[in-house]
Amino acid sequence: MEGLLDIAIVPAGPGDAADLARVHVKSWRETYPGLLPQAYLSAMRPQVHARRFYRALMRAKPGEVTLIAEGAEGAVGYAAGTLLTGEGRAADAEVHTLYVLRAAQGAGLGRALLAASARVFAAEGAKSLMLFVLSGNHKARGFYEHLGGEAFAEVASNGWGEGLMETAYRWPDIGTLVG
Repeated sequence: MEGLLDIAIVPAGPGDAADLARVHVKSWRETYPGLLPQAYLSAMRPQVHARRFYRALMRAKPGEVTLIAEGAEGAVGYAAGTLLTGEGRAADAEVHTLYVLRAAQGAGLGRALLAASARVFAAEGAKSLMLFVLSGNHKARGFYEHLGGEAFAEVASNGWGEGLMETAYRWPDIGTLVG
C-alpha cells in the first residue's frame, strides 16, 4: 500500500459512485463482523450502493460534502457529511460516514479524511463537528477519542436489528481537526 503522500483526497462526483460503493461494501465487511448481522453484511451489493451514491451525488445540496481518497490502486477510503441547520443541533456539521479499507489503515488516512471534511465545513462557517459510531466499535471509538472527540450521547441505532447502540462524538472547536 502506498503512503499517505501518495493518496489524493478530492471531492467525489457521480463518476466515483462505483468506487465509493466498492470501498463502502468492502470496509463494512472488514469492520463489522460480530457487530452487525452477518446476513446483512453478506447481502450488501456494490451495484446497489453505487446507484445510491450516484443519485446522492447527482442531487447534492449546498452544505453536503463527499470526499474520496484515491491512490495508485484506486479508491481506498471516503468521508461524507453535511452542514446541520435548525434549533437544538449538537454541532454545526456532521460526518455521516468515514471509511478506510483495512489495507490503507495505519498511515493517517482516516485522520486526513476527517481533517479535510472539517476544512470544508469550516470554510462554510461551521464551528463544531459531530459524528456517530457503533458503540461496540472500540477501534473506531479509540480513533475518534485520540483525535480529541468527546463522547456526549448514546442512542439506539436504527436499521440493523435491536440492541445496537451508537455513541455520538463532538469536536466543539472544529479548528482542532483542521490542523
